[in-house]
Amino acid sequence: MMKRPFPFLSVLITVVLIYACQPKSEKSNSLAFPYLDLGEPGVKAGGIKMIPVSGGKYKIWTKQVGNNPTIKLLLLHGGPAGTHEYFESFDSFLPKEGIQYYYYDQLGSYYSDQPADSNLWTIERFVEEVEDVRKGLGLDSSNFYLLGSSWGGILAMEYALKYQKNLKGLIISNMMASSPDYGKYADEVLAKQMNPEVLAEVRAMERKKDFDNPRYEQLLFANYYTQHLCRFPLEQWPDPVNRSFRHMNKTIYVLMQGPSEFGISGRLAKWDRKADLPNLTIPTLTIGAQHDTMDPEHMKWMSTQVQRGRYLYCPNGSHLSMWDDQEHYFPGLIRFIRDVDNGNFKKE
Repeated sequence: MMKRPFPFLSVLITVVLIYACQPKSEKSNSLAFPYLDLGEPGVKAGGIKMIPVSGGKYKIWTKQVGNNPTIKLLLLHGGPAGTHEYFESFDSFLPKEGIQYYYYDQLGSYYSDQPADSNLWTIERFVEEVEDVRKGLGLDSSNFYLLGSSWGGILAMEYALKYQKNLKGLIISNMMASSPDYGKYADEVLAKQMNPEVLAEVRAMERKKDFDNPRYEQLLFANYYTQHLCRFPLEQWPDPVNRSFRHMNKTIYVLMQGPSEFGISGRLAKWDRKADLPNLTIPTLTIGAQHDTMDPEHMKWMSTQVQRGRYLYCPNGSHLSMWDDQEHYFPGLIRFIRDVDNGNFKKE
């Protein structure tokens, strides 16, 4: 009669349990969880890296989240001279998908150097800044995805038109390809949706150039921004969005954008790249939203002008649809990145 196997099984189970309870080495953690290994030499800084730009004259703040050798997404914030902070909603969606991404405050913005030289605030210099950041982070066409939101979308388009050889994928989030068309949409479509009395008061202050009047900002926040910028009551605006507004460098913002999001009247007023979109050959996602400050039909049209385009529509969203239409924004963004990474991207 064969002996019963229970003693052997008991010993085996005990050995397995003892091994499982042993603390794992740093090496085994790195191998088991490569997404968490930021590859930081020396003193660990939580992924934060200051990158020299403009020949080393200034430093730019960046922060790496996650580790993925084939997907590295650089985020270009809006403004101009806003901050990376309103992108913090990405923390709730991208890490669990294994997507590596970088927060980045552009020169003049809150976490980076803020020189007072007005000659620095040109599209051409900002494009070279992005290129300096790309080199500083070691990104290339095997892994470099670029997402630009609002003004960051202008910057992303401009960068891609000059340096698309360095890119794996491009995302233009909530930005049209023409400032004059944006202004026309604001005047002919969005303005007509406002209360006529409010609009008349806003226009009167604009004619007087009374932009520093607290009433001007109050009217826009209550009657325009909560409808077309971030569709929550002001008291419910997410903290990262509020911090971005609070940390805005208004000197640069007014110089380039103008005093409000109600059209462009600064240095960017005549910017137009519609005719150049067919020169973009890399996979490109354009994102538009029903209630955006930008025309969603224009952004859909943009996706048909680039050679390999796709359009993501956010039916419940506004200019910051990464907040007020997360159920469409993030699945569409993640799908695009995954399709490019897997070699399955198709123009839609």
